Amino acid sequence: MIDQSETIRFLSRPETYGCSGPVERIDTHDAIVFLAGEHAYKLKRAIRLPYLDFSTAAKRRTVCETELALNRRTAPELYCEVRAIRQTPDGALTFDQGETVDWLVVMRRFADDALLEHIAERGELTPPLIDEIADHIATFHEQAEICMSADGTSRIRKVIEGNFESMTCLPNGFLPEDQYLRLHRASLATLDNMAPLLDRRAGAGCVRHCHGDLHLANICLWEGHPLMFDCLEFDAELATTDTLYDLAFLLMDLWQRGFAVQANRLFNRYCDMADESDGLAALPLFLSMRSAIRAHVTASEAQQQSDEYKRKNTLEKARSYLTAALTFLHPNKPRLIAIGGLSGTGKSTLAAALAPSIGAPPGARWLRSDVLRKRMAGLTPEDTLPESAYSAEAGQRVYKRMLQEAGEALDAGQSVITDAVFAKPDERLALERLCRDINIPFSGIWLDAPLMTLEHRVRDRRCDASDADIDVVKQQSTYDVGELGDWHRLDASGTASALADNVLQIISRERQ
Repeated sequence: MIDQSETIRFLSRPETYGCSGPVERIDTHDAIVFLAGEHAYKLKRAIRLPYLDFSTAAKRRTVCETELALNRRTAPELYCEVRAIRQTPDGALTFDQGETVDWLVVMRRFADDALLEHIAERGELTPPLIDEIADHIATFHEQAEICMSADGTSRIRKVIEGNFESMTCLPNGFLPEDQYLRLHRASLATLDNMAPLLDRRAGAGCVRHCHGDLHLANICLWEGHPLMFDCLEFDAELATTDTLYDLAFLLMDLWQRGFAVQANRLFNRYCDMADESDGLAALPLFLSMRSAIRAHVTASEAQQQSDEYKRKNTLEKARSYLTAALTFLHPNKPRLIAIGGLSGTGKSTLAAALAPSIGAPPGARWLRSDVLRKRMAGLTPEDTLPESAYSAEAGQRVYKRMLQEAGEALDAGQSVITDAVFAKPDERLALERLCRDINIPFSGIWLDAPLMTLEHRVRDRRCDASDADIDVVKQQSTYDVGELGDWHRLDASGTASALADNVLQIISRERQ
């Protein structure tokens, strides 16, 4: 490998860029980014790892050009050019003339606090922002190049084997050997079970040229909107993968950092926008693989750290990812929670509060009739439907689709929360029958609140998927919902948090 120390010194000097301020440096396991003025300059490290090869200037040029082209799919505002570093006859480095010795990707610089990981740390990862991110990812996946000849299973197997090889190449003791051996065996066993599903999805066009490295540090806010950047550029085969596996990196990252609520919302919004239900059985494996990648990449970063305290902390983080990778492969048994009640009782507020803590990561699949109705019409949750979309026949189609998707998710091992009025006994019984037939625990929750409370809540709604207004609430108040049977009838006129705590206690008792 060549010595890049002189290049690094050149890029560390303010005069290189004609600026007076200091040059900031960010180190990753495969690159060094220099922040100077209004731009960022990314230098690929001259390294060779089991999964990448940047060992020559020619290879680094190719990967820089690929990075520029691929990232312009999602962040054309950020990616400027590929620039050569040249050496004059007297040995000085310059951008202007001489023999080319290395290459850079030049980007527009954004504020460090605009990174999604810092936005999340400040508690500013709001529901509208999560929804916008999910929408961007779903649209990107829809437009990404399809690999119809893809073998879904073999691609995933290569990643599992690559993770294992990367772990075995680490210095002895960096990651516990017994853990990554168990992970390897469990991953391959799970893959064998998932093989028919993965190959079927590949044949259906779910394998595409994706982002490949979609986590919190690779999304930023630019002019108020999220941009995905720094995609996996060094291996097109590795980046060409199942779209749900691409999403799984961000879901895992949120979950492991303690942002379960945001992970669950992202999961559900993406599934609604991408109409994703077929691949949920593979999600535990995908989450595990993403956590395994983070484990060995983080351990590789520790190798490059000279500060013993930082190295110790980095290794602890790497080991926590390895532990999580094993945990993801053993999800909890699924269950179904049905939430019914008139418009304004707070069904969706309750569902959103419960979903992150129900079932396996990233929480329950939340099937909301208002969202499903609009998805079936080809609309977003925020669009408004005509009155004809709320006919009795249309309602039957929505409930039938909800029952179908609930069954698919439960069969896949994912817990489900169904959120609808459920005013008719046969609608409620259908859900109970579904769970009885597949031996899945069921909890029915019916919410009540005074008519004045319902009217007040509906009047105050903003940017909500429900089209219900005061007239709808008054009409619903005349319904005879019949006997509720085993459903728990709860007063929903109090606070949302108190109601959620009450329901969680009910579910906990029913588990015993």
